[in-house]
Amino acid sequence: MSPATPAAPSVHDLVRLRAEHPEAVAEAAARRKRRPLLRTADASASDLNTGTGTGSGTAPGSATDHPGRLMIIAADHPARGALAVGDRALAMANRFELLQRLCLALSRPGVDGVLASADVLEDLLLLGALEDKVVMGSMNRGGLAGAAFELDDRFTGHRPEDLVRHGFDAGKLLLRIDHEDPGSLDTLHAAARTIDAMAALRLPVFVEPFLCRRVDGRLRNELDAAAVATSIAIASGLGGTSAYTWLKVPVTEEPEDMARVMETSTLPAVLLGGEVGDDLDGAYKKWREALRLPTVRGLVVGRSLLYPVDGDVAGAVDTAVSLLQPGRDG
Repeated sequence: MSPATPAAPSVHDLVRLRAEHPEAVAEAAARRKRRPLLRTADASASDLNTGTGTGSGTAPGSATDHPGRLMIIAADHPARGALAVGDRALAMANRFELLQRLCLALSRPGVDGVLASADVLEDLLLLGALEDKVVMGSMNRGGLAGAAFELDDRFTGHRPEDLVRHGFDAGKLLLRIDHEDPGSLDTLHAAARTIDAMAALRLPVFVEPFLCRRVDGRLRNELDAAAVATSIAIASGLGGTSAYTWLKVPVTEEPEDMARVMETSTLPAVLLGGEVGDDLDGAYKKWREALRLPTVRGLVVGRSLLYPVDGDVAGAVDTAVSLLQPGRDG
């Protein structure tokens, strides 16, 4: 089956289309080819036998590389005002460049989908980049980076009903807890009710929990084993059911601590990328080890793959995908 013609043939057509025909977003969402959150081994084998692929630019049968696992590209940082990558303060401020990088990343074999705010996802919809992909909407972006109210993290992004209306596949929320900041309690309560709402709609929600504290006025996530384990325990217990809850967790400061940390919950988890600086090879090593743990089911990585130091987006993404493949020790 040939892919549908994109509503916007290029990023430069987006502005015109958005101005002249805003209904194009809903139309593109309605006709988007969807897929299950996870490809099973049986479904992947069926794809291979029938010669179907996993999306634009993906080789037929490539889903068999990591059945039951996820490789998601994250691009929800700009909606929180977080535009920096390394020492480049406004690296993610150029939306046209970001979209080009995202389209390249999504075209690579083995990439399952994308996590982003509504504006980015709708740009990608119009560009035709979300066909047969997992689409995850970012839900709370109100805790702006560096703001005094950063931990009163309001749900200013996707609502559960928005995800259903667009036919998206999952949501993601960030839960940062500072025992010294009352705003954390409001976020904790809102997160629990959002988990309930997502479960009622049978939509997976990926919860990204951190214990954190302010150092010289700036928020710092705690990545020691005790802090990560505690944040996992709190996130796992939110809401009236955990049936549709996934965890999105960082690798601990000491990677060897991950095995006992991940014993804190039976919920499925994905690893987040975070800031890796210039040491992308070191990050690959940490992710590879953590991906061997039984509850870890994939990767959700953004800036380090979209803006690698060497500029090779395709190479960075392909290496990350290879970490998910069974029997690959790299």
